[in-house]
Formats: sequence, structure tokens, C-alpha cells
Amino acid sequence: MSTKTAQESRWVAAEAMDPAGGKNIDHLLARRLLGIEMSGIRQMFELAGGDSVNLGLGEPDFDPPANVAKALEAAVAGGNNSYGPTLGLPELRRAISERVKNFRGEDVSPDNIIVTAGATQALMLIGQTFIDHGDEVLVPNPGFVLYGPQARICGGFPIPYSCGHKTDYLPDPDEIRRLITPRTKLLYVNTPSNPTGACMPRSLIQELSDLAHEEDIIVVADEVYDIMSYDKPHQSFLAHGDNIIWVNSFSKTYAMTGWRLGCLATKTSYVKAIEKMHYHTIACPPTPLQWAAVEALNGPQDAVDAMIEQFKARRDVIVQRINEIPGFECNNPGGAFYAFPRYQHDIKSKEFALRLAAEGLICSPGTAFGTLGEHHLRFSYAASISELERGMDILKRVAAEIPFREKKAKKRKVTA
Repeated sequence: MSTKTAQESRWVAAEAMDPAGGKNIDHLLARRLLGIEMSGIRQMFELAGGDSVNLGLGEPDFDPPANVAKALEAAVAGGNNSYGPTLGLPELRRAISERVKNFRGEDVSPDNIIVTAGATQALMLIGQTFIDHGDEVLVPNPGFVLYGPQARICGGFPIPYSCGHKTDYLPDPDEIRRLITPRTKLLYVNTPSNPTGACMPRSLIQELSDLAHEEDIIVVADEVYDIMSYDKPHQSFLAHGDNIIWVNSFSKTYAMTGWRLGCLATKTSYVKAIEKMHYHTIACPPTPLQWAAVEALNGPQDAVDAMIEQFKARRDVIVQRINEIPGFECNNPGGAFYAFPRYQHDIKSKEFALRLAAEGLICSPGTAFGTLGEHHLRFSYAASISELERGMDILKRVAAEIPFREKKAKKRKVTA
């Protein structure tokens, strides 16, 4: 019997002697973890069968560009496997700076850039650096699933602001102004949006940036889908104000989700504060992966351009198919690779998603992204057009079996 097997046996035996079956460890857990659940997206993904159409996870169905994969091999073979600077390799920070200049027209010094282990770690670093116990942070509803839980883990309270269908899935600055209190520390924004695909216009970005400046709060601008703006040029928060922390990632643009490499950019005083937390969290980003990322930015972009064209074509197919289904309504998402339709059927979004999963179509319930996601489903179109067509056939068939919700009659005013 191997040492590992013997140890596993001891753990199994110990848990068998526990009256609670080894599951009641709440008294050992940090209080910040209590009440934190796994993402509803992951739960749906685990239901996927071998022949299921999986439109649930937000992951490009492409390989990383060949030149990037070769650069990683060369970095490892060339001995670039040691610890690196906490802020990231100077060569990569320069490449990010040049990319921002060429793509966005914004001058961001390499000294104002931090390389991270994905955008997820960048967001967590921001929370750990700026959120104190009892602070409030404003998060979109519906919005990316990690903003709220990360804020709670850091001791804060996530306060949702509306990004629902009544405002075309965009934030309302007047509502945000009403939600700001003396405890408000951060405002999370996401453009293009996950899950809705909505893209903020320049005027809205300016208004939110001005509001944050007036109220002395930090804007955390999650722009990981910036390259995937299909109909109009992407508008970035980078050009607006000095209280911005811009977050980006290599995961979506270069189909490198498993490589876990991202970045953030912000003013010098914020960089110095975040650097301390970064060092005591991971010491430095993975060195060979950073060399590959340099090639991703500096090398040919043909693979990225081809991927974007594919996503745009897929978007057009899935939106048309969804809108052909009675009771469904889907805005044309301006960016990212998600469709977020609203439906009139008499079924909650989680139950609907489970029913679809049982029939071979995996998607995400709208409520995984917030309460205003009720009666919505999120479909990723990071799949071939044939798979999208097959998935929409399942959706159409299942939807036809579910009755519509009864419309509530408007109350008449009674006059004397």
C-alpha cells in the first residue's frame, strides 16, 4: 500500500468516526468563508453529459495561437523558470503598455502595470488592498459572479445596482448616486458585460467616472472582453479620471484561460499598495507564461482577428434563433460572447436551466448573476455554429412544453 493510499485511508476512517460524517467543520472555518457558495455556473457545468451541448462556461473554444504556444516551450527550454519581479517581467509590462497605446490610444507607463495570475486574482488583490471590514462596494446586478463573493471574503458588503432589461442592461448613474454612502469604497463596472454583452458608451463612462471622482470612490473597470466589441469601437475607462483601476486578461483574447495570466493598471500610489498584497499572495506571476504573453502581444494577431470574426458570426446565429422562439426576447449583445435572453415562460431560471440540462443543453441560469437575472438564461456562443443550432433546437422544444406566465392585471384607481 502506498503512503498516499494509507493517508487517504486514515482520513476516510477518521471521517467515518465523526457523527457528522466529517462534514461539520464550520467551527474550524474562517468566518469570512461562511455563506460563500460555489458559482451556479460551475454547478451547471458539472451536469454536462458526454453528448450535451455545453453553452455554459465562458471559455473560447479555440487553442492559443501557435506562436504563443511555441514561445512558452522556448521559455521553458531556455531556462526561464525562476522567480521574477513581483510586478511582472519588465518586458511584459512594456508590451502591455504598448498594446494599450496602440489599441486604446492611451499612455500608460509600464510602471503603472501589475501582471497577475488572471483577472480573477487582479480583482481579489484589489479587494484585499482596499476593502476594510464593513466597507460597501457597488456591484452590477446582473453581473460577473465573483464580485460579490470576493467583496464578502475581504470583509465588505456588496451592494447591487441595476443593470437589467429596463435600462438595456446598462447602469443608471442616478441610481448609483443614491446608493453611495460614507462606507462606499469601490464601484465595479464591466464592459463588455458578462453576462449580458452590453457595452457602455463613452458618455456613460464619463458620467460614472465623474461621479466616482466627486464621491472619492475607486472605479474597478473589468474590461477583459474589450477586444470583443463587435459593432462599435470599445470605450475604456482608462481615458477617464485618475481613480480608475483597469483590469484585463490574456484568457479570452488569446484563448489562454487555463494559463491564468492577467494584469491591472492604475496610478502609482495604488500600484505601491497593491504590490505589497501581491507579493504576500503569490510572490510573482509565472515566469515562462509571461514570456509567452510577450509573444502574444508582440506577435501576429491573425488568430485573434479570426476568432473575433467567428464569434460575431455565431452571435448573429444564436440571437436570431433565440428571437424566433415564442416568448423569448434577446438583445443583440455588443460584445463578449454571451446571449442573455429574457423569457415569458412560467418557470424560474434555475429550474429552466436544470430542465434544459436534463435534455442535453447546458446553460447558466440568470440568477447565477444576481436577482435581476430571474427569467433570463445565459448562453455562451463559444461553440461551433452546428452546436449552437443543435442547442437552440433543444431550447425551442423544451420551451414549447412550458406555459407562459400570466400577466398581472393593472389595478384601477378608485375615485370617489
